[in-house]
Amino acid sequence: MRKMPEHVRRVYALEMTTARETEENAGRWHHLERAHIISQPYPWPHTRNHVAMLGLALRQRDRREAIGQIIRIIVAAPGSALGRYPEGNTGRTKAGLMTVMTISSDLAATLEGSSPRPSQS
Repeated sequence: MRKMPEHVRRVYALEMTTARETEENAGRWHHLERAHIISQPYPWPHTRNHVAMLGLALRQRDRREAIGQIIRIIVAAPGSALGRYPEGNTGRTKAGLMTVMTISSDLAATLEGSSPRPSQS
């Protein structure tokens, strides 16, 4: 299992902490989405991010998002371990489970060279 590099872990931790401390739900989602993009290559942080997303969906009583997050919690760790995840995906139900999305330049710079996918044989 790949270990999250320290510089990536710092950004991930900052985004997760900011999501918890932000007052507005839109801001919470924004920071959880950014943390998701960073966490995708790493099974435990990726799963932990979806658990946080599920918690927010439940607090908002968003049934569709909650069900989507439960599915994502199940597939997050295996997908990360196998390198089968859609890069840049925000992790929200509305984004689609396997939709590749553009990564913001600041997150791309954080991830550059730090998240090699396992070889696909």
